[in-house]
Amino acid sequence: MTEYRAPTRDMAFSLQHVAGFAEMVKACGYEDASEDLVSAILEEAARFSSSVIAPTNAVGDRTGVKLDAHGEVATPEGFRDAYQQYADSGWASLQFDPEFGGQGLPFSLAIPVQEMWHSANMAWGLCPLLSQGAVEALSENASDELKQKLLANMISGHWTGTMNLTEPQSGSDLSGIRTQASPDGAVYRIKGQKIFITWGEHDMAENIVHLVLARLPDAPEGVKGISLFAVPKFLTDDTGNATVRNDCRAVSLEHKLGIHASPTCVMSYGDNDGAIGYLVGEENQGLACMFTMMNNARLTVGLQGVSISERAYQQTRAYTAERAQGAAPGEQGPSPIIRHPDVRRMLMTMKALTEAARALAYTGCVAVDFAKGQDLPEDVRARYQRRADLLTPIVKGWCTEIAQEVTSLGIQCHGGMGFVEETGVAQHYRDARILPIYEGTNGIQALDLIGRKTLRDQGKAMTELLADIRTWAATDAGQPMLTHERMNRFEQAIAFVEEATRLVLEQRQNTNFAGSVAFNYLMLCSTVTAAGLMLKSAMAAAGKDDGDTAFATNKLHTTNFFFDHILPRCSGYLAALRAGEESIMALSELDF
Repeated sequence: MTEYRAPTRDMAFSLQHVAGFAEMVKACGYEDASEDLVSAILEEAARFSSSVIAPTNAVGDRTGVKLDAHGEVATPEGFRDAYQQYADSGWASLQFDPEFGGQGLPFSLAIPVQEMWHSANMAWGLCPLLSQGAVEALSENASDELKQKLLANMISGHWTGTMNLTEPQSGSDLSGIRTQASPDGAVYRIKGQKIFITWGEHDMAENIVHLVLARLPDAPEGVKGISLFAVPKFLTDDTGNATVRNDCRAVSLEHKLGIHASPTCVMSYGDNDGAIGYLVGEENQGLACMFTMMNNARLTVGLQGVSISERAYQQTRAYTAERAQGAAPGEQGPSPIIRHPDVRRMLMTMKALTEAARALAYTGCVAVDFAKGQDLPEDVRARYQRRADLLTPIVKGWCTEIAQEVTSLGIQCHGGMGFVEETGVAQHYRDARILPIYEGTNGIQALDLIGRKTLRDQGKAMTELLADIRTWAATDAGQPMLTHERMNRFEQAIAFVEEATRLVLEQRQNTNFAGSVAFNYLMLCSTVTAAGLMLKSAMAAAGKDDGDTAFATNKLHTTNFFFDHILPRCSGYLAALRAGEESIMALSELDF
């Protein structure tokens, strides 16, 4: 199995020169986040991910996690040690408030670091991913008293966090939540059961803070009656030490297709007197508070799509360079299969999709930092907030969809050996399959893009994005990086998005139209945005005066491939969108 090596060159380049990190640092007062500091952080994270986290990946997949009779979960060999080194080294605190022990660096700087964790071991990386989201939710919504109680230990990594939404009868539709919260003085007693709770129980950290959605006794029906509570596994004593076991526990673990080493728990709250919880935000405003964590998680799940694609690509690249089969065109005798054009087609698809997804994910996260820039004018911040909101379902949806394609191509390039577990490439395929499902299925992401992010503002945010994409293309007009044919194809694809957006707005009163075309709209918008970022990448690489012509040439060839072989998919997305709902909804339910 090929060792993982973080592509720090492309990571730093994509962050600094494509996603807009360098501009954000200057505009938002992050002067300490210099290019040298970014480089040092990425290099050390690369060392840590390859030497400490990556060796746990295969053993974790083989052995999985185990729940004992006392409700305790044992993680695979090496997991706890890797996590302790992660926390002790300060990796958990990069982007958080110095008041609670954070390092005060931009959120987007933590993103390439997290990409490395998930490439090294996606199952392990889910634990810090959820903890980060829980910290964000508490930082933005909790009372000062609750922040003092929880944040320092969570930001240090000594405590972890989870998100508890789903119940057996209430999945994507949270209006049916039945978990109850009863006031008891300054706290609440939580009773109910949650399912699919990632890292809901484990032995890697001292404590786990569960963020739990529940209903108060007099709450309104539906989602308007949901409140959010912080429910620690252990309650703290007067000195702040976690000592008293709360009335919550894992009662079973799910047996899954992939991410075997990540405990997915059924959590029971209040089997006895009720689990003690602390209200986060205001009563009956829990879903709005939880969306802080969900939006963060949706971006980082999109990032997981980049991570697992990178890992599959690295392993496939190494295998195809070594595996000799058949004579390549113009050669005699067995050739490394990387010389066969069809294998080259698959490798280039893996490479182009992964690099484009990286640029897209980083750009979405930089927009989040811009939107929070206190020194920026209000209208500028509002524009970046629209951009961050628009890109969130695009990043989550497209980056996780391409992960299915990339990891599947990895198996195909391995041939029969890819279907054998010992090579390790099948694990990436299995692990990646959860990504379009959790944190809101990609169907939900598509509905979010077409509904909340397009119809609600009459296409304003999409129009702004397309204007920026055209600006990137116009920058290339004087001395084209790409041929005129490719640039014409790109302009046509931008026009496809404009037409699709116009159709969506025109059909807003058509009951089934939006739901029928939403996924193709998501894929169309995402592919065009990714193409724009690849063009921006090629131009930025060519314009860098650092003597690295090989990198610039590599980026240009990869961009050419994207425009030749990925961008043409847009015509199919638009054709399906034009067809609307008729054939989708034609059959009666009894005819399926």
